[in-house]
Amino acid sequence: MSPWALLPLRVFLGGTFLYAGLSKILDSHYLDHTSPLGVHAQMLNAATTSPIGALVSFTAEHPTVTGLVIAFGEVAVGLGTLLGLFTRVAALGGFLLALSFFLTVSWTTRPYYLGADIVFAAAWTPLLIAGDAGPFSTTDRLRAAIRRRRQTNPTPEQGNGAERRTLLWGGLIAATTAALGGAVVALTRRTTTDPKASPPTAPGTASPTVIAAVASVAVGSSTRFTTPNGSAAYLLRPSTDTFLAFLAACTHQGCPITPTGSGFRCPCHSSTFDGDGQVTGGPATKPLTNVPVQVIDGQVTTA
Repeated sequence: MSPWALLPLRVFLGGTFLYAGLSKILDSHYLDHTSPLGVHAQMLNAATTSPIGALVSFTAEHPTVTGLVIAFGEVAVGLGTLLGLFTRVAALGGFLLALSFFLTVSWTTRPYYLGADIVFAAAWTPLLIAGDAGPFSTTDRLRAAIRRRRQTNPTPEQGNGAERRTLLWGGLIAATTAALGGAVVALTRRTTTDPKASPPTAPGTASPTVIAAVASVAVGSSTRFTTPNGSAAYLLRPSTDTFLAFLAACTHQGCPITPTGSGFRCPCHSSTFDGDGQVTGGPATKPLTNVPVQVIDGQVTTA
């Protein structure tokens, strides 16, 4: 087999996991224990149907730690795979993460092959077996550079020393990359949550947020908006004098829902909801989260 054959798979899996991890870290809702889009809510929902529900319930008691382990684990797996740094170890991490997602997030997907997580778990196995196969391998370059600095034909003891040095330098590169990445993420989160950028509002003084003009929302239609706390939501007008609004998050695993017909559908696991937010098709068992709205002077606003 050509040593280049696994490179496209490395790029796809590494890039995907790196993107997934960074998306979680930079998402203001991810570690919010009160948000239906947060990891805490997703774990609580998953625990009810997962075959490892007891373990999921235990981790849900420590949502911040669990959420950070998942997010930074995805980042580490992605970087290791892309850089060819201890690729088999990275592939093992990717396989275990994908398997855990399959046993929680995708467990109730029917038929099973419609869930992406089982596909990702299988996709990691070639890299777990064969490693990076050589191309763009940071580990191989480190090993070669270290051995060049030693004598041409090293003794077994010297060879073991080269492997130890490879492990040491590889770990140093990984730690440095993680530290730089953490610094960038911390700076980004601090910038986006800087209280000076948006002064806090005193309790009881928050004013309603305008969603849309009444005339701009046709009967039977929906429009997307953002709630005052930054959550995505949908405004519906089922009749001339009635307006309803729901968070744009499936109550099964928190995936973003999309309008379909007179209701909504979750593209992740195919749950469906009617125009009143009630469940019409599983695996979701709870209605959509309601967002109180009101009409003031021809404008639909949050209540």
